[in-house]
Amino acid sequence: MDALSDVFSAVRLSGGVFLDAEFTAPWSVVSQVGPEEFRSQGEMPTHLIAYHYVIDGRLFVRVADAPAMEVCAGEIVLLPRNDAHVLASAPELPPTIIDDLVQAPTERSPASLRYGGGGEPTRIVCGYLGCDVPHNPLVATLPQMLKLGVRDGAGGEWIEHSFRRAAEEFANGGIGSAAVLGKLAELLFVEVVRRYLATLPEGQTGWLAGLGDRMVGRALGLLHARAAHPWTTEELAREVGLSRSAFAERFTSLIGVPPMQYLTHWRLQLAALRLRDSPGSTAQIASDVGYESDAAFNRAFKRTFGTTPAAWRRRA
Repeated sequence: MDALSDVFSAVRLSGGVFLDAEFTAPWSVVSQVGPEEFRSQGEMPTHLIAYHYVIDGRLFVRVADAPAMEVCAGEIVLLPRNDAHVLASAPELPPTIIDDLVQAPTERSPASLRYGGGGEPTRIVCGYLGCDVPHNPLVATLPQMLKLGVRDGAGGEWIEHSFRRAAEEFANGGIGSAAVLGKLAELLFVEVVRRYLATLPEGQTGWLAGLGDRMVGRALGLLHARAAHPWTTEELAREVGLSRSAFAERFTSLIGVPPMQYLTHWRLQLAALRLRDSPGSTAQIASDVGYESDAAFNRAFKRTFGTTPAAWRRRA
């Protein structure tokens, strides 16, 4: 498996959808996925990716002072770090906080919102992708917003039809429709990242840029393929054909952390997944991901996750 597929597996996203919204121009609202969306769904995930799928009409999305992005019917916009953002019918409209206007979900219908000035309509479905593993290199390197035309690419027409149909069923309280939307959103997230990787310009830094670099990409592949190996920076440098200093500088400038620090983070993410998905003892899992002692593994895990491996396993 390649390093990008490895990291997608480690992210282990779970999709959810929480709001059916219909706006009429002019309108402008503040949006961010928060704890209130999880009152009936359990504990809020450690990391959230917010998304909005436009069923009909169009809208503009703005994060902080960045330029607004137009999103039209059949397109999905994802916010990889769940930044607070403004959704609006036009870029410069002053936003309104609409928390009190959202109609709470019932047994037969999801949470809904109907708001605006009576003009051009826009219909959207709002959801999230969540994971409980922190410091994932993929999520950290993505821009604030990513947009994808759902119809674009292989199978796009089928995906768009499925998304639209599931969104209609969701609005009508259809059984299982939220789960279908969540799974489709996971699929679209993978596709939007793949397309973003293909458009990275020269000189870009970050994990995805490192993946595309011949030397650093090979090193990432080695670290992911043999995470438990007792790697050193010197050995990795030899494997990719660079001096230790040249390799360390190149890796750190692209990825943002030195090679051994990256390896520590990756080992702990693998350990977190195994704690959740396998019955193995913490000592065995520690050994499997490259730790020589259970005590060292426990200390490193607690520094990163804020809790012990055993407590994290119980919660997960």
